Amino acid sequence: MSAIDVVAMLAVFQYLVFGSLVSKARRTYGVQPPAVVGHEMFERLYRVQMNTLELLVALLPALYVAGRYWPSCVVAGAGAVYLLGRVVYWHAYKKDPSKRSLGFLLSFLPIVGLALVGFAAAVLGKGAA
Repeated sequence: MSAIDVVAMLAVFQYLVFGSLVSKARRTYGVQPPAVVGHEMFERLYRVQMNTLELLVALLPALYVAGRYWPSCVVAGAGAVYLLGRVVYWHAYKKDPSKRSLGFLLSFLPIVGLALVGFAAAVLGKGAA
């Protein structure tokens, strides 16, 4: 399995873990489905999960397109920064949502970078790989 595949699957597993934390928070704080409000800590964990989903939709295609044209270790490295950023975001958002910026940037910037280099290489038909 390539490093890019490993990072992609770790991103999916990370999202599933965040989802399980939301499920646990529903039980802990008594927030019954389909409600998405009701207790501040539940809402924070829910927002982490939803923000992760929003970014995951952009990460996966950017990861694989960039991976067609650029060295897999570079692309996987950018994906690893994304994964770290999600953990930083989760910790910060749980404690104080206003402190989530670093985690968001560590998640968002790798996606932007991968999308840009993937798009440029696809348009030009070449890359570093």
